[in-house]
This record gives sequence, C-alpha cells and structure tokens, in this order.
Amino acid sequence: MTSNNTVWRARFAAVAPTAAALASALAITLLGGCSALLPPAPPPDNIYLLEANPAPAPVRSTPAARRDLVLAVSMPRARAGFDTAQMVWVRQAHGLEVYSRNRWADTPARMLAPLLVQALERSGAFHAVVPAPSAVSATLRLDTELVRLQQDFSVHPSRVQFTLNAQLIDIGTRRIIASAEFDETENAATEDAYGGVRAANLALERLLVRLAAFCAEHAPPP
Repeated sequence: MTSNNTVWRARFAAVAPTAAALASALAITLLGGCSALLPPAPPPDNIYLLEANPAPAPVRSTPAARRDLVLAVSMPRARAGFDTAQMVWVRQAHGLEVYSRNRWADTPARMLAPLLVQALERSGAFHAVVPAPSAVSATLRLDTELVRLQQDFSVHPSRVQFTLNAQLIDIGTRRIIASAEFDETENAATEDAYGGVRAANLALERLLVRLAAFCAEHAPPP
C-alpha cells in the first residue's frame, strides 16, 4: 500500500505543473478572445485654437496724448450656451448644437483674453495694456462679453457668426465712456468643424481691428 501511494504522489506531482500550465494558457487565450470582441477605442478629439494671425495693424490716427493712458482688459464673459469649450453650431433659430468629436482648446472667452490685450497693445493708442486684475494702476478698463460664436448651417455655405459686446469704463469715476457691439460673419470654406474654425479666426481678426479703433477713438485725453 505504501508503495502504491508513493507512485500515485509521484505521478500527481508530474502532472500538476502541466495542468497548471494548460489552465494558464487557456485563460490567456480566453482573455485574448474577449479583447478581440471589444470595440476599438475611439480616436482622440480634434482640438482647435482661437487665433488672430496676422495680428491687427496699428491704429495710425491715435492722438499722441492718449498714449499716457493705461488700459486694463477684463477677462471676457460669455452668454449662456457659449461658456464652453464645445464647438457650437446651429441649423434652426433658438437651437444650439455641438460637435461631438471637435472642441476648442479652452472656452472661447478665455482664449480671447490675451488676443484682446495683444491687439490693443499693437494699436499704439495706450501707454500700456494690462490684463485685469493687475498690480499696475490703470485709468481705463475694457469689459467684454462674448454674445455668440457659432457656425450656422441654416444657410449654404455655412457661416460663422462672431459677436462681442464691449464697454470702455473710466476706472476713477466708474462711468461708462462708450459701449458698442461688434458683429462679424465669415463664410466657411468647408462644411465641417475645421471650416468653422478657419472662418472664426478670420472673423476674429476683423473684429479685433474694429475693437482697437473703438478704444482709441473713445479714450479721453489724459
């Protein structure tokens, strides 16, 4: 009896590693088969920048006396529906839709902030242009609101509508010196998100030129 038990244990010891290896191989095969059945990962989103290139040309007619003024530029606000990094498009009145696989790198309002400062600096109308809040003491402040930035597919070709409200404010008196709404429309070269991006940036370039001229025109003498 003892001899038989010894033989059985020896045979079991020899078979056990083989069985374990087979089980492991079977598990790997099953896992590989399951992964093959899973849907492929979706491709990454297309991410775009709001840019003004080339930058707006300087405002040539600015009186030299105004260059003693410091202008602070507030972070732009955005109306409901446009305070998002999603790219907005419309096909009927009152309805906003968004692209599922295309988006801005940040909210348009946040991307707009440094572009406003750059355009106003290049205008040459002010001694300095600074983002607000700033440690630099400023005389004037520019407040803006993004009213809309959307690609309109209710027309063909589709077009981008870019609208910005602006208020120039005397910081000392808290008085609104001037206010205006700037609206630019640009047809899209292609009927897709990228066509909308290119059209938005072209519209933005013209809008910044108009905004810089507005600030230079209405800035009071120092």
